[in-house]
Amino acid sequence: MGRPTKYTDDMPDRTILLMGEGASLVEVAAELGVSRATLSKWQEDETKPKFVEAVKIGTDLSEAWWMREGRKALRDRDFNHGLWYMNMKNRFGWADKREVSGPDGGAIVVRIDRALADV
Repeated sequence: MGRPTKYTDDMPDRTILLMGEGASLVEVAAELGVSRATLSKWQEDETKPKFVEAVKIGTDLSEAWWMREGRKALRDRDFNHGLWYMNMKNRFGWADKREVSGPDGGAIVVRIDRALADV
């Protein structure tokens, strides 16, 4: 028998609310009064399906919030777009490039037909 859980039935709703304002999971953990490790355990706990779903929804809401903030700031000369982009890369897995491959992950074959034999 371990320590009693701090989990309460209102935590999924609180998580969605916080993440809908752009909060990270670390911020959610702090607001809920638990460690990030505890939050991670709850995310994998089959007995807490509402919380698992709340984190999935919250993650999308958080990314949407940050995207909206970046979009709204595009005309602001003082907007630090580099810092915003690094945040998006680190928090949401954005990348500068995506590797592209052909069918079944193979090479892309390019065929060039020349209209004139000698140019």
